[in-house]
Amino acid sequence: MNLHEPVDPNKPYDELTPEEKMRLEHIKAYEKHKGHESMHMEMIVILLIILIIAQVVLVEWKKRHYRSYSLMTLLALWIIPFVLSLGSQYWRFIFFWLIFSCITGLVMRKAVRKPIAGTTPRLVYKWFYFIYILSYLLGIIGYTLMMFTFFGVNLIFNQSPHTWMDAGLLLIFYGLYYGVLGRDISEICADKMACHIGYYTPQGIPTRHLERNVCAVCGNPLLTDVNESGVIENTYKLSCDHVFHEFCIRGWCIVGKKQTCPYCKEKVDLKKMFCNPWERPHVLYGQLLDWIRYLMAWQPLILFIVKGINWMLGLE
Repeated sequence: MNLHEPVDPNKPYDELTPEEKMRLEHIKAYEKHKGHESMHMEMIVILLIILIIAQVVLVEWKKRHYRSYSLMTLLALWIIPFVLSLGSQYWRFIFFWLIFSCITGLVMRKAVRKPIAGTTPRLVYKWFYFIYILSYLLGIIGYTLMMFTFFGVNLIFNQSPHTWMDAGLLLIFYGLYYGVLGRDISEICADKMACHIGYYTPQGIPTRHLERNVCAVCGNPLLTDVNESGVIENTYKLSCDHVFHEFCIRGWCIVGKKQTCPYCKEKVDLKKMFCNPWERPHVLYGQLLDWIRYLMAWQPLILFIVKGINWMLGLE
């Protein structure tokens, strides 16, 4: 498609093809911004300055006041996309957002309730692990669709490249967004549950002594020894010699974003825990979600501030 090819001015807009409509919009945008190169340079400079300042502020905020930073990041991540979707009438995103928020709200209510039920940690980790795996699969499927589009596989199924590319980008967005959001909420739930059970505190000494053959994550008994193969679940021992249900310690590390023992806070060697090469991508994917959080939560707010500054300075 040649964007510089002229469009018949006598042809009604409704009769234009999608390619002709795109060319017409491109011509209008070019005429509107023609001769404003210096103004555009000012806008780029403002954007770069605000990005640098925002990055410094966020890094210092996270370093000095991690809890408030995490809470505000979570709220921004949860609310801003929903508000933007309401304004743009993205009803599909709003529908999935409401379903996720309702179920997650119920799970969080169970996690923070006192006294905590013995089955609650399992329920919480199962839900957020499901969200984690689902987001992982959505990202892989979306990426695969995009790669197939680049190699022309869509032509075999008589599908336009725009359809497959849009579907791939949409799946990647949903996977990353709900992956980051679920990971942040699960971290809060993991802290609350562990503190209520009593074998873990963010700072200081735990309020309960860890008895032998008891899992410090969920507080339930361990049914098998470390070297035995369990019928329902295996038992896992950390380098500090504390033992846990395998599902609990995996949920604690992957879903709850913890890299220390739930009882003594000794560093957990994730490479040793996930020695299977097929499981290591889960750890790498979790690190990717942590990096994506900045783009999901704060980037829209930063761009909104830049847009406001440009408006006050009369830059368009």
